[in-house]
Amino acid sequence: MKKIKDERLVLQNLKNVRIAYLIQTLGILGILGYDLITKGVEGMRENPLWLVFMITTVISAYLSMSIGVDHEKKTNESKKSITISLIVITIISATVGVLVSITDGGMLGMITGGIIFLCSLIPVLYIDYLRKKRKAEDIED
Repeated sequence: MKKIKDERLVLQNLKNVRIAYLIQTLGILGILGYDLITKGVEGMRENPLWLVFMITTVISAYLSMSIGVDHEKKTNESKKSITISLIVITIISATVGVLVSITDGGMLGMITGGIIFLCSLIPVLYIDYLRKKRKAEDIED
């Protein structure tokens, strides 16, 4: 196969891939929704499509982050941005941890708060890395 060089065809091909991805995601959500109704939450989570859906969603979000950083017009102050993000993440994870501890008791709240903190920290650090990388590339140019 020859590589497509016409920009209009490349753009149309990307649109086609996006539509196919959307239809595939809707199909997976439909199957998971059916499992949710018939088998409950545990039955839905046992379906291998749940894992495929979660992995696809996370990868899509990380790919979108790099596009979002490239699309930013002004360069954000890195230290200020990451400090604000860390404060917000800490407040949210601590609040959830305390609420879970109150309702469920003990260590589960600390574990839940810690997991939320880590799962939120990774994207924040990744975006900071992308911004620093972009800033370094801009300085080189």
